[in-house]
Amino acid sequence: MESGRADRIIIVEESMGAFAVLESRGASIVSNSEQAFGSLVALGIPRDNIVLLQGNARSTLDEAYAVGKYLAGNREADTLILVSSPAHMRRAQMIFRSTLRVADKAVVIGCQPSTYSSFNGVKWWRRREDIQTVLAEYIKIASFKLIETHKLPGSE
Repeated sequence: MESGRADRIIIVEESMGAFAVLESRGASIVSNSEQAFGSLVALGIPRDNIVLLQGNARSTLDEAYAVGKYLAGNREADTLILVSSPAHMRRAQMIFRSTLRVADKAVVIGCQPSTYSSFNGVKWWRRREDIQTVLAEYIKIASFKLIETHKLPGSE
């Protein structure tokens, strides 16, 4: 936002799974999404420029659906800057493009890998964690291409 690249930041509320049980028992749990919101405010982003979407998202696909629904209700929004970890960027872009295409929403999707990652995309084969991340991403890309794209509404 400081650089003028976006006038809104969209965060999709993630699934809290078992934490919901703790909340039902009176525990106060702050979700990662709420922490991200608070951090953005602490960094000087006006609250009105941050959109926290309800979604109970358990996956990038869930996030893409929630963002697509939000964009459908905001016809003036035509550009999305997708921020994710460098290793996940390709798959996240695939998922958002497929989901928004099916939703019949003309949106330009730009990608900005997060700089807050230790993943080394240039020499990923040199570190065990990076090798595991790359292999997991390829499996997830295959799953998305072979299974999930066939489940998208309008893809029958």
